[in-house]
Amino acid sequence: MTESNRIEYKLTLTDKFEREVVAFLNYSEGGIIYIGVDNEGNIIGVNDIDDTQLKIVDRIRNNISPSTLGLFDVVLEKLEDKPVVKIIISSGTEKPYYIKSKGRSESGCFIRVGNSAQPMTSQMIDVLYQRYNRITLGRMPSPRGGLTFRQLRIYYDGKGLELNERFKSSLEMLTLDGSDNYVGYLLADENGVSMKVAKYAGTDKVDLIENEEYGYCCLVKATERILDKLTVENKTFAKITPTVRLEKNMVNKVALREAVINAIVHNDYSSGVTPLIELYSDKINITSYGGLVDGMTQEDFFSCYSKPRNRELMRIFRDMELVEQIGSGMSRILKVYDRSIFKFTPNFLTVSFPTEESFVENNLFNSA
Repeated sequence: MTESNRIEYKLTLTDKFEREVVAFLNYSEGGIIYIGVDNEGNIIGVNDIDDTQLKIVDRIRNNISPSTLGLFDVVLEKLEDKPVVKIIISSGTEKPYYIKSKGRSESGCFIRVGNSAQPMTSQMIDVLYQRYNRITLGRMPSPRGGLTFRQLRIYYDGKGLELNERFKSSLEMLTLDGSDNYVGYLLADENGVSMKVAKYAGTDKVDLIENEEYGYCCLVKATERILDKLTVENKTFAKITPTVRLEKNMVNKVALREAVINAIVHNDYSSGVTPLIELYSDKINITSYGGLVDGMTQEDFFSCYSKPRNRELMRIFRDMELVEQIGSGMSRILKVYDRSIFKFTPNFLTVSFPTEESFVENNLFNSA
């Protein structure tokens, strides 16, 4: 095992830990830090796993700015039968990130160069900061006041997580002046946002037979309703052989679920355009607005590098266990389908899953 532009090894947590995290946040591909592996790649392991993980989360959240909410995962892995801590860091969308105690300066801003973290120049910092000053969901005010969050509380309670009286602040659902932002609006019990699931009789949009809207409620609830709808539509076919019962869906259910969640989490809601799901006789299309996130190429996308457009939503969907490790959704899709199912335009990203109607090699099947 060797370090690279995306992999850093640390035997223990040191005073340089924040610098490495900042460097990956500012790097276009993000990266991974392993705790419990020395500089030569020898796996030593970590003694106090729980304490180490708590310290990592605390230091990333409290010692780095802008907010890292939704931009990192901390997971336990076993390498050579020894426990190590793996920190997955996404490329951030609010660059430049910096160590709070050092400020937005050459001593506080770092970027990954080769297999090390290097200080950023003042010119690089200025260029990134100018790009950062854009509209994000966190900065957009809610179009209506008096928001309530009973549904969101129910979901958190169901996961054994408690939302205290300051939950809107901790989940970054407030603007800088303390009013509800667009993140809060999307997660409120009532809002004006909905997503369409359209069903057509043929292979084009000529014959619309069903057009349902899911929304006007907490985005988590709307997402689960869409997933339930697609579970019904994604028929399971079975074939009995002399030895086993074979089953398959029209579309791989894991890939379909990941594509839907990705479209909802990464959609650019600032435009007022929401994700669209279209069911045809030969395919299922899932379209999100916004195209690729600024600074991400198609090759980055297919390499499963993560750069969340809406990190606040990413955090909440991870709390709800709708999203697992950062960047894992794309890898699940590409494990089953090739790149040809993706279509990119400057403003839209569409995933088009071809549907299968039966076990084509044998006509003896039953719809289950």
